[in-house]
Amino acid sequence: MAANIAKEVKKVTRSPRLQKAAIKLTETATQRLQELLTKRDTEFIRLGVKTRGCNGLSYTMSYTNQKGKYDELIEQNGVRVLIDPGVLMHVIGTEMDFVTDRLRSEFVFNNPNSKGECGCGESFTV
Repeated sequence: MAANIAKEVKKVTRSPRLQKAAIKLTETATQRLQELLTKRDTEFIRLGVKTRGCNGLSYTMSYTNQKGKYDELIEQNGVRVLIDPGVLMHVIGTEMDFVTDRLRSEFVFNNPNSKGECGCGESFTV
């Protein structure tokens, strides 16, 4: 009887859960990132966070062709973004957008974990 139960347990398999992406890229962000990656002939954009600015933390972006062993890979609409593992906790749930108006063209990060931002929007605190 125990053998039959063990066989039945083995038969029940769970489908792998889809993992929600750490960040979401808007369509305008993916378009702009694709332009930048194509222009630089680069495979990935690396998203990071550094300690600086008047509110403590600031987003960084750089080009890279190498994925680190523990980097989080986000793929959306053909764009591949790497997130440094040490800053993952600061960016989970963030939406990355690209905004263009008469005064500026920039990436904007809407981070639900942010407790505050400086007046210019360059830095944040979690």
